[in-house]
Amino acid sequence: MANINDFKLIAAKSRRYFDLCSTTLGIEETIVDSLFDIQKERFGFYYYILEAITDLTEILDLTNLITDSEFNSIFFQKKAEDYGIDAVYIDEDEKEINLFNFKYREKFNKDKKQSINEVIISTKFINSLVNEDTNHLDGKLGEIAKNIIDKLINSKEVWKLVLYIVNNENIELSREEPNLKQLEDLYGLEIVPIGLSQVSELMSIRPESVSAKLILDKDAIMSYTESSISSSKSYIIRLSISDLIRITSNSEDLRNEYNIEDSKSISNVELDMAVLFDNIRGLILKSKFNINISKTLKEEPSKFFMYNNGLTLIASDIEVSEVNIGKKVKLYIKDFQVLNGGQTLRTIHDFNKQGDENLSNYLSKGEILVRIFKATEDVLKNKIAQFTNSQNAISIIDLKSLNPEQFQLEQYLDDHGIVYSRKNGDTGLSDAKKYDCKISMEKFGQILFSIKGFPEKASNQKKLIFDKYYDSLFGENNLIIEKASQYIKTYFQIKRIYDKDFEQYEGSDQKYFYILYLIYDLLLNDNIHEVIIIFESLLKEYTPNNPIGEARILIQVKFREYVEENANRFKVLL
Repeated sequence: MANINDFKLIAAKSRRYFDLCSTTLGIEETIVDSLFDIQKERFGFYYYILEAITDLTEILDLTNLITDSEFNSIFFQKKAEDYGIDAVYIDEDEKEINLFNFKYREKFNKDKKQSINEVIISTKFINSLVNEDTNHLDGKLGEIAKNIIDKLINSKEVWKLVLYIVNNENIELSREEPNLKQLEDLYGLEIVPIGLSQVSELMSIRPESVSAKLILDKDAIMSYTESSISSSKSYIIRLSISDLIRITSNSEDLRNEYNIEDSKSISNVELDMAVLFDNIRGLILKSKFNINISKTLKEEPSKFFMYNNGLTLIASDIEVSEVNIGKKVKLYIKDFQVLNGGQTLRTIHDFNKQGDENLSNYLSKGEILVRIFKATEDVLKNKIAQFTNSQNAISIIDLKSLNPEQFQLEQYLDDHGIVYSRKNGDTGLSDAKKYDCKISMEKFGQILFSIKGFPEKASNQKKLIFDKYYDSLFGENNLIIEKASQYIKTYFQIKRIYDKDFEQYEGSDQKYFYILYLIYDLLLNDNIHEVIIIFESLLKEYTPNNPIGEARILIQVKFREYVEENANRFKVLL
């Protein structure tokens, strides 16, 4: 269970998110200064949780999800009732409609439990969806409701509706609570309560080192040495799931107690989140992979070794000695991290906590493959993480986040007041520093691709940017790192100028990429206002009566070629 220190850390992290969002969005200082600290923390809490659940990292994208009436009224002067729904995320790939109800408490109360009332409040909006009645819904929420109804009612696709009840209360609602089950059955949705304990798992603060001891049968371990003269060995082991729970628990005594006879001490332990600090994915609250893992643990625990890819650990040192007249092997794994298999590990611990009998009835019958590498150099650690992370379809972008040039960019941009988010949850290298803005690695790749001459591809070929085109953008001979901060700041300037000075035009990333292309590739002009006028004139001239819409025009090679051929003609007219 979480404690008051977790509560304080989340408050500090939420405030950090608020500071990043207010600077990135260019919110006026008078507005920021008028807010109470609790409001700043609450708004930052929205971003913190939404990034963790949706896996979106761009502040602009996350802002578009927020429907909370107070947030939109203060930041954007748009007043509309939110009917208990503070954010909405429609996942087109997974066919999920995710609704969020947030509450943020100012004071910690260890005995305070989440209230069912928050769920009931949110049913006002859900009733509108069920009854197909959006007449009373205004603004952003009204448009979202129409979109949701179209998907749920008019589409042939099967969509899942999920309601997240999120706050910083210490005790979460039980998902087995009868009232919750009744509401799920009534509305055909899944209700997911998230409280302080789960949120505290997201904290990305460099942890204390974790070490553990193991005793294995000799036939359960295999060693590997890179060369005959190398003294460094790595190991592949067959480990009981109960031992895995023990060595990754938050009890130092238990991690070193390898001859436990009473399994009850293991059935009540928590996962030490410190072992996942360097995990490639970052820590996320939602995973589509853990359902199958839980099912295997319960239905076929003895086959878990065959069905699961296992875990990859790195350690600063691995001490091995034979015991029991050579029949067994003792391991001391010093300062280890789980680089691959984090979702498997979390699911095993969650399954263990669901009932005291789960350890004896299921988990004790299962084993898992574990690879342990001795690695002290960062480059080697990153390569191990990159090449072993094939389970659960790790994205090419996640894998590239471990490349040396990405760490160099992170450090360089940090020195220039920019948070370069390589993975979920990044809020800067220093908690004491005030940053100007935050940008994801993915978005920066799109910016570089546009400046290289491909603005029409930047918005819809994101995966190829980090695959086929990666070396041409980020390679040692192609990336001019000293221009990175200039490119990023120009991107945000373009966005703000569109919002503030060109309200007659609809701004979009596709357009921002073209403006960057005109400024840095075609070297048209460094006056953003003039370049926007030229670009919008070209777009209007190219599509005077075109029915297919701007978005589809902007991804056409022919339009980009038209811009290239005609931009200077408009420049003369200014």
